[in-house]
Amino acid sequence: MTEEKNRLWTKNFTLITLGTVVSLLGNSIAGFALGLLVLDYTGSTFLYALYAVTYNLPKVVAPTLAGPFLDKYSRRKTIYTLDFTSAALYGIFAWLIISGYFNFGFLIAGCLLLGTIDSVYQVAFESFYPMLISEGNYTKAYSIQSTLESLATFVVPLSAFLYNLIGIAPLFLINMATFFVAAVMETQIKKEEVYVRQDKESFGLAQYKKTFREGVDYLRQERGLLAITVYFMVSAASGGAFNTIVLPYFKLNYQNGEYVYMFTMGWMMVGRLIGGAVHYKLKFPVDKKFTIALFVYVFNALVDGSMLYLPLTVVMALCFIDGILGVTSYNIRISATQSYVPDERKGRFNGIFQMAFTTGMLLGQFFSGVFTLFLPERTVVSGFMILNLAAAVLIMGRNRASVKKIYNRRA
Repeated sequence: MTEEKNRLWTKNFTLITLGTVVSLLGNSIAGFALGLLVLDYTGSTFLYALYAVTYNLPKVVAPTLAGPFLDKYSRRKTIYTLDFTSAALYGIFAWLIISGYFNFGFLIAGCLLLGTIDSVYQVAFESFYPMLISEGNYTKAYSIQSTLESLATFVVPLSAFLYNLIGIAPLFLINMATFFVAAVMETQIKKEEVYVRQDKESFGLAQYKKTFREGVDYLRQERGLLAITVYFMVSAASGGAFNTIVLPYFKLNYQNGEYVYMFTMGWMMVGRLIGGAVHYKLKFPVDKKFTIALFVYVFNALVDGSMLYLPLTVVMALCFIDGILGVTSYNIRISATQSYVPDERKGRFNGIFQMAFTTGMLLGQFFSGVFTLFLPERTVVSGFMILNLAAAVLIMGRNRASVKKIYNRRA
């Protein structure tokens, strides 16, 4: 009985994993190609940053607003309903391209809509996924998730090839199919959601405000969770700046820059892939998890802030190490927080965390685009990474006792 209870690969976990594989592959193909389309259509790093900001703008508000509902209503139904909706939207977008109705205005409107769906989906998924993990298997499960995310990036070269060969409309159709298949799989998951409201009374504004306030009060009382949330808001700003600038930097400074970018940055994904596979078997010393994570935060800030000044061969090596360490800190943080926060509060915590993370990323994307109008791209990246380094030391370092209580646990 104990062995069955602690088995990771249950039917529910297998279904959610297969659904994730399918949707990740489709989204990776269409997502990167869409970025190339924007660069080709506008020829501007600033407008590319504006596109990225537009997609992520709904993620500032929607996760926090969705959190209280997802702590009272079915996360499972929310997940598959949003995937069916995304499938329909990508079908519409493909039709717009094929029919010749595409313009930058449609792109911005579509990004706002998809960003809203994605932000609510992310909170629902992150709050539901840990409920499908058996006791003691959080680290293994999240190593699988991070490995799958890394594997999905290996289709990016295929994305660029197909984009240049057949255009983006067929890629939208592929994404439509993957979202549909993922949604069908998710409908087959059977899991009791004990937090779901059983009464017939409507969940009105008063109840919503009360539930929302409870989530904010919980985060205030949990100093460790608050420190983690604030730090990752700053880290997301730095990451947003890096990701916004690096592709245009390579595309504008190297011949066939998108391929140079993919091959160079691809080593980071190789590192993440290997790191995720290793962590499936590896168990961190419980009392060293915080120390390992803090070291990674500092190391990654230093590496990301300096790599654009270095030869490509050195950058590839650093990206590989960066990837291994990045997935290490991710597994420590996500498995610790999701096993620490009670199921009935996960929606609100994840909603607030996603809001903070996206706000930081949005600010990083926008201001990095603005700063490139009068500063070199490499200087902008370095400035943001100095900010990231300071946050790691001042926020996580100063609150080490509270964060250790969360990180240094068996999960």
